[in-house]
Amino acid sequence: ATNRIVVGGPFLHGHKIEVGTRDSGVLTVDGRPICGGFPSNYVGMGFTVAYNSEGEVPDVIPEGNEKRIVHMSLPLGVKVTVYQWNNYMDVQIEMKPQPQIDGVCGNFNGDHGDDSTRQIIQRVGARVRPSENMLSGKAMIEFTPQMAKMMAAECAATRQASAQASCSASLGVPAGDIVVKSCMFDECFGMNVRARAR
Repeated sequence: ATNRIVVGGPFLHGHKIEVGTRDSGVLTVDGRPICGGFPSNYVGMGFTVAYNSEGEVPDVIPEGNEKRIVHMSLPLGVKVTVYQWNNYMDVQIEMKPQPQIDGVCGNFNGDHGDDSTRQIIQRVGARVRPSENMLSGKAMIEFTPQMAKMMAAECAATRQASAQASCSASLGVPAGDIVVKSCMFDECFGMNVRARAR
């Protein structure tokens, strides 16, 4: 489940907007809290953030939650909507196609055949390099004993070896690091969206 998102980079002129779950209390621009009240608005250099309950939710409001939505209007016509629940978030991104766009949702070239998890991992990598992570705090990386057991039983040794080499190189961290093990799991089972549920 998504529990934090960061939007930033050159198109925001170096600014960084970070939104977390309601429980986290994270809603910042450049590390400084914004929108302390509810509802409220923030105006930055070329972007706005509105924090309110306006708009339809993608599914249902989870039991015990109230409707809290972060609406970001960003340069290049990009709109990011974060449906902020107590312990997770739903995220919607609307934007016009951009040159060389690629990521978890695919590359939007009209060919769904090249948007499998494995192909996306091959193009953009399975993880963000720790040195390029824009999130405040440290990301929780999981590699459970059950995941290790499943990998040993169902992922060929040659596949594990190539995944380990690829993950270590793309992430710039030693092969034994937990982020590499988690990346290897994704390389072995990324095409199976239910792998973690076993």
